[in-house]
Amino acid sequence: MFKSILVASGIALASFSAAAVESNQIDGLYNTGAGLASGKIDTHYSFEAISGTAVGTDGHGVTTRQTGLNSMFYAWLDNTADSKWLTPTINARQSYDPTEPGLYKWSISFDLTGLDITSAWITGRWAADNNGYIQLNGTTISSGSALDSWTSFSATAGFLSGVNTLDFFVSNVAQKVGNATGVRVEFLDSYAVAAVPEPESWALIVAGLAVVGAISRRRLG
Repeated sequence: MFKSILVASGIALASFSAAAVESNQIDGLYNTGAGLASGKIDTHYSFEAISGTAVGTDGHGVTTRQTGLNSMFYAWLDNTADSKWLTPTINARQSYDPTEPGLYKWSISFDLTGLDITSAWITGRWAADNNGYIQLNGTTISSGSALDSWTSFSATAGFLSGVNTLDFFVSNVAQKVGNATGVRVEFLDSYAVAAVPEPESWALIVAGLAVVGAISRRRLG
């Protein structure tokens, strides 16, 4: 009986200790195109055309090279080692939505299982051609963006105990020619601590410590 309690409590204590020493930064938040060469698919993000002519594309954002593209990209923020623009297809010069505006969604998911969601927060910045808004689990946390400058965003609430999704909605205004669209995201910081163990876990830990103490006293006696 003592051995069973000791083993179970040891597992609970080890799990809690391991969680406590992990980094407090949230895993799964990736800057768009980070570490990828031009033309590579960024599989951290999914792409969906809500409306517009960018339908039947690769299905993912594709990192593209901004520097050296033709004049329609003169206003886009330059790609850096930290992040790059994603566009609906590998051809960043592709023109969309000649007569009606388009709405496109770029999404990334991250898991907060085992973390205290009341302690969680994220900060970042983004750019979009032409503009847009951001939702965390279906709730808008930021509106407005630009293609030639960064727009900040943050969230301190609205997180779920499990998989969370950030959706970056990009609106592309109608224009007959030279009407590319894309998105750029950089996460600046994030935080979430391990959740407090359930009462039954604490009971196992306390019971285990009591058994260890009893065994130690017996040996000393």
